[in-house]
Amino acid sequence: MAALWLFDIDGTLVDTGGAGMRALQEAATECFGGEGPPLDLAGSTDLGVIHGILDHFGLEPQSERIDSFFRTYLERLEWNLTHGGYPGRVLPGVVPLLERLHADDSVHLGLLTGNIAGGAAAKMRHYGLDHFFPFGAYGCDHADRNLLGPVAADRASKHAGRGFTPDEIVVVGDTPKDIACAKALGAPCIAVATGKFTADELRACGADRVVKTLEEV
Repeated sequence: MAALWLFDIDGTLVDTGGAGMRALQEAATECFGGEGPPLDLAGSTDLGVIHGILDHFGLEPQSERIDSFFRTYLERLEWNLTHGGYPGRVLPGVVPLLERLHADDSVHLGLLTGNIAGGAAAKMRHYGLDHFFPFGAYGCDHADRNLLGPVAADRASKHAGRGFTPDEIVVVGDTPKDIACAKALGAPCIAVATGKFTADELRACGADRVVKTLEEV
């Protein structure tokens, strides 16, 4: 068993039922006057998303604009999750797997997600999964998802008081970008077909193991 498990959030652990997408659109409308371009969130980082929105409106990616957008986004996300009536859920097999891993003192759990840290925390809190994940790498650390793996590994090392070699790590995600991120880290990837990609599509992208749901892990 791998000593360090790094989990994506959306499509892997939870499905917010559209609450996250809507919060991004609402933040763009409030900050820039319109919803912006169609968003492809599958494996994207939130920093990459805001850069695309700013480019759509012909605006420079100034830190003040980005910070203002993310503040508004987090407010809308919290409201949507709590009051928006979106049909969100924890995905099949997630809780039993996390409980099993969490009970093993030799295993460490972290997040490897395109969500900004505040968005990740809001989602994990809302769905009751926050206690499983004491650290992570987030979409506010880098716009390029492939640069997030080393960040997660470094934070895991500081948390655990020991280093982790790539062959001790497994990345769990639901998109080709999760698979590419794992490869960039040199770690194996378990790809789960609970997002928008089929098992065959994930297999074709080079996942080391593909499952229909995390119930199979």
